[in-house]
Amino acid sequence: MGFSESDKLFQDFPPVSAKAWDERIIKDMKGADYAKRLIWESPEGFPVKPYYTCEDLKGLEYLNTLPGRFPFIRGFRTGGTHWTIRQDIQTLRVESANSAALNAIRSGAQAIGFNVNEINDQRQMRTLLDGIDLEKTAIHFFGSPTYLNSSEWLLNEIGFRGSDPNLITGSVDFDPLGYLLLHGDFNTSFEKDLDEAEILMKTLERKLPGFKTIGVNGFLFQDGGSTLVQELAFALATGNEYLARLTDRGLSPDLVAPRILFSFALGSSYFMEIAKLRVARLLWSVIAEQYKPVDLASCRMNIHAVTARWNKTIFDPYVNLLRTTTEGMSGALGNADSISILPFNIPEGFTDPFAERIARNQQLILKEEAYIDKVADPSAGSYFIEKMTDSMAFHAWELFKQVEELGGMTEAITQGFVQDIVATARKQKEMDLARRKLLLLGTNQYPDLNERLAEKGKSEIKGSESPAIEKDLTTFKRILPFRAAEPFEKLRLDTERYVASGKKQPEVFLFTYGNLAMFRARAVFATNFFGCAGYRIIDNNGFNSIDQGVSEALESRAEIVVICSSDPEYSGIVPEITRKLKVGSPSILVIVAGYPSEIIDELKQAGVDGFVHLKSNLLEELTSYQHRLGVK
Repeated sequence: MGFSESDKLFQDFPPVSAKAWDERIIKDMKGADYAKRLIWESPEGFPVKPYYTCEDLKGLEYLNTLPGRFPFIRGFRTGGTHWTIRQDIQTLRVESANSAALNAIRSGAQAIGFNVNEINDQRQMRTLLDGIDLEKTAIHFFGSPTYLNSSEWLLNEIGFRGSDPNLITGSVDFDPLGYLLLHGDFNTSFEKDLDEAEILMKTLERKLPGFKTIGVNGFLFQDGGSTLVQELAFALATGNEYLARLTDRGLSPDLVAPRILFSFALGSSYFMEIAKLRVARLLWSVIAEQYKPVDLASCRMNIHAVTARWNKTIFDPYVNLLRTTTEGMSGALGNADSISILPFNIPEGFTDPFAERIARNQQLILKEEAYIDKVADPSAGSYFIEKMTDSMAFHAWELFKQVEELGGMTEAITQGFVQDIVATARKQKEMDLARRKLLLLGTNQYPDLNERLAEKGKSEIKGSESPAIEKDLTTFKRILPFRAAEPFEKLRLDTERYVASGKKQPEVFLFTYGNLAMFRARAVFATNFFGCAGYRIIDNNGFNSIDQGVSEALESRAEIVVICSSDPEYSGIVPEITRKLKVGSPSILVIVAGYPSEIIDELKQAGVDGFVHLKSNLLEELTSYQHRLGVK
């Protein structure tokens, strides 16, 4: 059956107003609080509704813009996203880095990132770049506080080869304010750093017109604990600081703005990350336009996106593959210019060819099999993403203005404003993880009970430093990267060390009794809860009598017994179970799964040692049990 031009698709489905949707939802919820149940407050500071309609998009000025047009919210390319697949080489050894880079290029990488902190002379630069066609593969340098020498060595290598400098692309990641945040002081002074930036920009503009000179490492904020709005606002403020300071020195905005490369983290908030990249382009175009460039194309933001480190785990590391896949998709759908997907085992402090190959292939699959690169601005028209873009833009702009009112990003950092805000956000994130409002699968929820770090040759987990170290051998407060999983991983590692010293692995006996549905659900909850500390869980199918359960619990010699049943049954069974267990083993810890608030005092008087429930602080509770069992 064909359709004529006069036919309207979906004409049998008339539009439904937001009011009608709300009325139906309220009816289906049977009197439950709609706002409390279905509208949630995002970490970014604005409410998120369960659905959106075209009515939510009224008044959004940018909706009618096209890809490639100012304000560039929809990206710069009209024929698809076509991002560059970048692989960052983790090793610092020159020969190994070169070998890894050549392998990556042969296997599909289109750009390479090199840590040049250990490059000390022209010979090492030549070894690093040996065999790489600089006219076809973009080269990015990072990891150094200064890039004058490495840029000179690069130019010498290009001249030696006779390569066409107009075909060479890449960047040097010169980010003095990023260095200040990480180290608590400038490498020399901000004015001297700006001197270097000016020299780099003038030199590379003449000799390597396709090379970016200034880096704005927005990922430092998210990996330090910030929200996405904070990452956005502080990255924009950093870019604005560089643009303002360098144009004050007489450089043209048409020279400076196009040579700034913004690097953002891609976290696990899938849709929000897509919106974040769109907002970044929108707001940067507004900022850059104020400097009155001759060419509006100078207002385009260059975006590199890299998968976040803060949410990656050592336990159950293959879950990191799921995380980085969705994160890479966010970068692609958000129209990043280039993307680095980090290897799944990078939290362990090393990578290997297998992990690097998987990271590279994730992007190849997104391009060659999912065809995500074939559409320009794939998220355009999504009511949800368009509304999130607008909300995030408003909140990021408000925070950006606060930074500017303080005198700019340099002042905001030296006063500690930026560090304090990120530290507060990090504390909230850590609390949400401890209370399992924020989940890391395999770490604070659904742990693999049979996994052992010792089997991976891992004997310790290096802890993150405080996100805001005040006057601790530094001039200014710092923002330091952290991994949210570390405290939980240390708990499990403490348990492993305890067992390795010849002690018995702590065991948790699940005393399942009464209502089948409730004791099963609470047994699963208790398994996940105590499994996060590496304890052995002894599950049961339900006991026919209290005496049978008590007998088997005592026979198991478990240090902890968790009573799993329903709240109405607890009053009648918990005191008896507790009394008989304590008589048989006075040191045994009796825990109740759930929190029957009306009889809490009664159960405590009966000898119950604790309660595990949805509102428990997992980290605090498990740390307490570690101490009580002598594990820590």
